[in-house]
Amino acid sequence: MKKLVKMCDESARSLDYELVDVEYVKESGSYYLRVYIDKKAGITLDDCQSMSELLGEKLDKEDPIENAYYLEVSSPGLDRPLKNDRDLKRNLGKDIEISLYKPLENKKKFEGNLKFFTEDKIVIKINDDEMEIPRDAISVIKLALKF
Repeated sequence: MKKLVKMCDESARSLDYELVDVEYVKESGSYYLRVYIDKKAGITLDDCQSMSELLGEKLDKEDPIENAYYLEVSSPGLDRPLKNDRDLKRNLGKDIEISLYKPLENKKKFEGNLKFFTEDKIVIKINDDEMEIPRDAISVIKLALKF
């Protein structure tokens, strides 16, 4: 999988995209390689096509996957979990939703503005107060969707 992620990352960087995530999954008897890319201005359908064509050629040439699979390239989507420090850094200053494994202050969900984070905690601003949430207590972090 490391070689596969490296190939995806190199392809994304060569097109000035950021590799957000790579998934290799089996669903309903078929295998899927899902590659999520992003850039500051947002990803377009043409961007996905360019990445798919470039990566498809590399994958066909190096053939790192044994099984037949479908290649899917897309933007990460608004409801995608923020999984790592790179995701958090990209979303500093944005409103996020945090779900916890166990209640903290009698709540399992919090929404606030992502102020900063460390290896051990996430700090969000809720109204005028800052709240520190231990990272090991967090089950999922997502962007808060505003309608």
